[in-house]
Amino acid sequence: MPARKTLFGFAPGTEAARAKEILRLAVAADRAGLDLFSLSDHPYYGHRLDAYATLGVVLGATSGIAGIANVTNLPSRPAPVLARTLTTLTTLSALSDGRIVFGAGAGGFWDEIVKLGRPRLGPAAAVRALAESITLVRALSGGGGPVTFEGEFYQVAGIEPAAVPAPPVWTGSLGPKSLAVTGQLADGWIPGHASDWLSALHRDSRPLIDAAAAEAGRDPADIVTVHNLPGRITDRPLAQVRDDTGRWIGGSVQQWTDELTGAVLDHRAAGFIHFSTDDTPQDIVLGRWAEEIVPAVREAVAKA
Repeated sequence: MPARKTLFGFAPGTEAARAKEILRLAVAADRAGLDLFSLSDHPYYGHRLDAYATLGVVLGATSGIAGIANVTNLPSRPAPVLARTLTTLTTLSALSDGRIVFGAGAGGFWDEIVKLGRPRLGPAAAVRALAESITLVRALSGGGGPVTFEGEFYQVAGIEPAAVPAPPVWTGSLGPKSLAVTGQLADGWIPGHASDWLSALHRDSRPLIDAAAAEAGRDPADIVTVHNLPGRITDRPLAQVRDDTGRWIGGSVQQWTDELTGAVLDHRAAGFIHFSTDDTPQDIVLGRWAEEIVPAVREAVAKA
C-alpha cells in the first residue's frame, strides 16, 4: 500500500459567469472530503475569474479542502508579490491553516502574457525565471532574518519573510530543463497536456525528474505526481476506456475505480484532479466523482 495518502481534486472551470456555481461546487467538494480544489490561472482573459482572488473566497468558505492555481502563470505574477499572496500572515496560507498548494508554471500563452505588459521570455529564460520564483517563495517563508536576493529576473533587498512555512510546490513542467527544475526544487509534478500514467510524456519525463532530484541529493520519491484527469463518468461501462491514441476517455464508476487503483499501485500516481469533458451538469459530475469513485479507489488502495 502506498505510504502517502492519495489526493483527489476537482476542477470546475473559471468562467466568471459561473462564479456562484463555482463557489457552491467548492463547498460541496469540501463537504464530500476531497483534498484539492483546482482553478486554472489565465489573468489575460477577461471572461475568467482570477485564480488567487477566487481561491481566497473558496478557502474562506471551506474548512478542509486545499486550493491550487493549476498552474500559476508566473510571468504575469512577480515572484516577490506572489510569495506574499501565498504565505504572509494576512493572506492565503495563514488564513486557511496552510490549505494552499503553489502550482508553478513557466508560462505558455506568451502572445496573451505580453498584452499585460510583461516582457516576452524565451523558453530557456522562462525556465530560469521559474526556478527563481520557486526559490524566492521558499526564501520569503518560514521566518528568519531579512532576505536579499539578486537574481536574473527578481531582486529583493532586506525583505522580511513571512512566519508561516512555504506551501508545497508543484510544477506543470514539460521540457527537459523545466523537468530538471522540478527534480531540483519542487515537491510535485502535474504532467502537461493532462497526460496520464500510460502516456509517452509521463514515461519519458518522470525519469528526468528523478535523475535531477538524485543529483541534487533529494529522494525522487518525495516528488509526487498528480494528474489532471479529464474524462466522462458514464452510467454504464464503455466498450473501451481509451481512444485510439491511448488517451483516457472515461467510463463507468467501476472502470474509473479499476483504472485509478492501478495508477496508484502500479504507476506511482499520487493524486488526480478531475474535470468533466461533456455537458453533464457539474453537480452530477462532482457527485459521481466525490461520492462514488473516490471512496471506492481509497478503499481498494487501502486493501492492497
